[in-house]
Amino acid sequence: MMGTSLYSPGDSVRRPLAILSALAEEQAGLVEQLQGAQCVSHAGREFWQGQLSGLPVVLALSRIGKVAAATTSVALIERFAAGAIVFTGVAGGVGPRVQVGDVVVGTGYVQHDMDASPLFPRYQIPLTGQTAFAADAALARSLVFACVVGLQGLQHAGRAPLVHQGLIASGDRFVNGLAETRSIVDALRHHGHEPLAVEMEGAAVAQVCHDYGLPFAAVRTISDRADDSAHVDFPAFVRDVASVYAQRIIRELVRALAG
Repeated sequence: MMGTSLYSPGDSVRRPLAILSALAEEQAGLVEQLQGAQCVSHAGREFWQGQLSGLPVVLALSRIGKVAAATTSVALIERFAAGAIVFTGVAGGVGPRVQVGDVVVGTGYVQHDMDASPLFPRYQIPLTGQTAFAADAALARSLVFACVVGLQGLQHAGRAPLVHQGLIASGDRFVNGLAETRSIVDALRHHGHEPLAVEMEGAAVAQVCHDYGLPFAAVRTISDRADDSAHVDFPAFVRDVASVYAQRIIRELVRALAG
């Protein structure tokens, strides 16, 4: 079950580490670093197999939204026998101390647009009894370590990026207005959830990994504050900041796991 076991490099020949990227720019940089790269087409997607720092991996783009991310995750598990899934991407920061250029490593994942009430409590995934799915604790710790080491020496807007840990909220909507952000965050807080970031895929991947008993962890680079400026200079941020962060973080993570 999630939170109880870490992906073990000892059986990595049989079960590679799956690295899901939200952005093509992130995946392109990782594919360039693959040793013995092989591209496999499956389920309308491209999956890249190979090794990073001697660790067998499989890379894939999640695509956008919860259904697309869940489909990709199932393919990674069923077709490519992934031993663990790590997700990199961008998100809107909603925690009071989370700033643009920081990163958030998720400790839990909730779907902010799930509401099957009154049949089930708000945010609870029907028939599971669960609202927030926990990240694998050991894998998340490894990811935090990779962030701290990988981001050393970098700055954005004159400040070093901070590494935060906490709840990430996912939903099938691009949250980019202050009123919408406040509505989502206030509702989550009312039900006892304190999100640090909002995005569109993580909670779906966490649910799939929970169902399969697979370790999962994710890191999100904060590209905006999920307010009325959420669209400003996004392509430049992805190119110059988020992709650089992701490649450095994954490099340190695979080194630690291969260690």
